[in-house]
Amino acid sequence: MQRDPFVVSILLSFVVVNLLNCFRLADAEWVTCSGIVPIKYRSDIISIEDFGGVGDGVTLNTKAFQEAVYRIQHLRRPGGTLLYIPAGEFLTGPFNLTSHMTLFLARNAVIKATTDTNRWPLIKPLPSYGRGRELPGGRYMSFIHGDGLRDVIITGENGTIDGQGEIWWNMWRQRTLQFTRPNLVELIDSRSITISNVIFKNSPFWNIHPVYCSNVVVQYVTILAPADSPNTDGIDPDSSSNVCIEDSYISTGDDLVAVKSGWDEYGIAYNRPSQVITIRRVTGSSPFAGIAIGSETSGGVQDVLVEHINLFNMGVGIHVKTNVGRGGTIRNITFSNIYIENARKGIKISGDVGDHPDENYNPNALPTLKDIRIKDVWGEKVLQPGLIHGLKNAPFTGICLSNINLRGSPSSRNLPWQCSDVSGAAVEVSPSPCSELTSSQQLGACSSSF
Repeated sequence: MQRDPFVVSILLSFVVVNLLNCFRLADAEWVTCSGIVPIKYRSDIISIEDFGGVGDGVTLNTKAFQEAVYRIQHLRRPGGTLLYIPAGEFLTGPFNLTSHMTLFLARNAVIKATTDTNRWPLIKPLPSYGRGRELPGGRYMSFIHGDGLRDVIITGENGTIDGQGEIWWNMWRQRTLQFTRPNLVELIDSRSITISNVIFKNSPFWNIHPVYCSNVVVQYVTILAPADSPNTDGIDPDSSSNVCIEDSYISTGDDLVAVKSGWDEYGIAYNRPSQVITIRRVTGSSPFAGIAIGSETSGGVQDVLVEHINLFNMGVGIHVKTNVGRGGTIRNITFSNIYIENARKGIKISGDVGDHPDENYNPNALPTLKDIRIKDVWGEKVLQPGLIHGLKNAPFTGICLSNINLRGSPSSRNLPWQCSDVSGAAVEVSPSPCSELTSSQQLGACSSSF
């Protein structure tokens, strides 16, 4: 397919203008990620076809992607370069991005991962994890990868990045994996990242994983994987700051969004929190959690706002999870305006979730969890409204619930709330929560949250 650079630039301008129009048409209360990462227009445009790329779904295009990125990296055009992927199926092995680059997928463009696992290189484990997340040792490089980058955009006209993950899922099920599966997109120690208007499909492992990053925007994305696909988290900001996730649909086999910050003694030593994170207007379904904090929280998680979320056919709607050995502080987390339909649990906050990297974790490294506000939550067909279990030697404090109504199925009654080692308050919560949250002397600690 021939590509006219002028036409491509018009297409890109059309996308940007339409996004801005969406903002203008919204009412005054509509809040967006605008300003976290400035919109970038790149006048230098190249096509994957310029480097021999063939979108027939059969030809392996790894060399074409590598050469295109090499050109962007070394010619360093002012303002950066846009790599245009036209309509077609471009089969490729994993490849790296570079700074000052836009990866633009046209309508009906597909970047498809090879199923030849021998073409996936191994990379070292993340220092805050100490080993691969699934197995000791290294891990497979993500399909689209970047380390130490600045000013990177992955966008388009809702083209698709397809990880063809079934071969990896089957290896996990059959226990034939030798190393941890690859993520679909992983950006390490990078800043000024925008991911928008792309469909992510069938990731081998986690879908979008910004780790040690800052100033990250993920918006207008669709993330899809079968409900039985193992560990296919949607978006996992990890030891990252100033992150905004919004206006997206996610349906996967694991948590839709999970905020993380390192694993036990490795995360404690690395000591980089996830902080200043906004998650809004996300819709989806999963047999696991809708919005999760944890369970890898050893660097700490703080200042997180989650609002206007719609969840269907869930395992758990809201899940804050940690464990002994994690250390770290989880604090100042707000969930508001959440709708949950058909879930095993509406709200779960627990200190006994998740495994350990090895036997060297410190069982006396107890997490601190405080100042969790959950308000304006409505649920239908929720089997159990809530379960909050702190740790005996590290009780959870400042758990503040208000205006919450979680109904059971018309054919069955709700299971009761369960609580232990927790303090806080509850106002206008139905069914009535545990006594630990309804005692009158607790209201003062949460009065500012209501």
